[in-house]
Amino acid sequence: MSRAWARAHANIALVKYWGKRPGPFNLPAVGSLSITLEGLASETRVEFDPNLTGDAVRLDGRSDPGTTTKVTATLDLLRARAGVTWRATVESVNNFPTGAGLASSASGFAALVVAADAALGLGLSAEQLSELARRGSGSAARSIFGGYVEMARGHADDGHDAIARPLLAGAEWPLRVVIAITDRGAKRVSSRDGMAQTAETSPYFSAWVEGAEADLAEARVAIAERDFDRLAEVSEFSCLKMHASALAARPGVLYFNPATIAAIQAVRVLRQDGVPVFFTIDAGPQVKAVCLPEAESRVAEVLAAVPGVVEIVRTGLGPAAMVLPEHARC
Repeated sequence: MSRAWARAHANIALVKYWGKRPGPFNLPAVGSLSITLEGLASETRVEFDPNLTGDAVRLDGRSDPGTTTKVTATLDLLRARAGVTWRATVESVNNFPTGAGLASSASGFAALVVAADAALGLGLSAEQLSELARRGSGSAARSIFGGYVEMARGHADDGHDAIARPLLAGAEWPLRVVIAITDRGAKRVSSRDGMAQTAETSPYFSAWVEGAEADLAEARVAIAERDFDRLAEVSEFSCLKMHASALAARPGVLYFNPATIAAIQAVRVLRQDGVPVFFTIDAGPQVKAVCLPEAESRVAEVLAAVPGVVEIVRTGLGPAAMVLPEHARC
């Protein structure tokens, strides 16, 4: 038997990933740019055992056939590289709500491939791990790295160039993130299903794809120059375009609830009043307010007072995915 533990952190896209290219390799329709979050993490143990007849997967203490199928497909990629057929026991725990629009699949699959790589002794590079993580969840490719990360759309049919790369260490520009959680439950429409419905039926999807490269270029410059206002503008622009394309699907894909809208408005008022903050929202109802460190307390106070906000999470930028020694795990 061989086993390993790993920890990976959730990330939030500032320039959004939404939509997939055709084919079996889970390839993104657009590139994306994200920040990795220190306070939101998945810890995953993978233990291979030649005596097992199938993979046994538990997420937050529960087994689910759909999750097991996805995990098995990802592990099969690593087993093939190692030249083994051993099945595995997988236990994964998130320290934040699962499937609620907080990128639990990103941190989960990143932790999975890092733990499996260590357990099998493969010694894969971060780029190779990013490619494998993407096969499980598109945004997981970014959670292999810490700080500011860009995910390439790629052009190869086999997806070897659709990988993430680090842009800037979090310590080099230590922004803060205040998350307004408006619903702890799992979202009704998964990101994967929402993307497919948008790509297939939204008249705005082609425009969304066409505008992605310009948004990425602008965000890269904003990060390189530490230009908060420029990053704020392009991030909110990308966020609202993504959701507009989803809303225009048939039927429309709506992730917001009333508290989501109220929190957006609260962030806009803060920014109009000179507070350095902007919002972004992924496929879910939670609002992430990105701000300069000196604004964090004020942003958290205002968002906590928004009706319908059930919890506030405050975090900085987080590290790359890592293997954990047994004594270090939670």
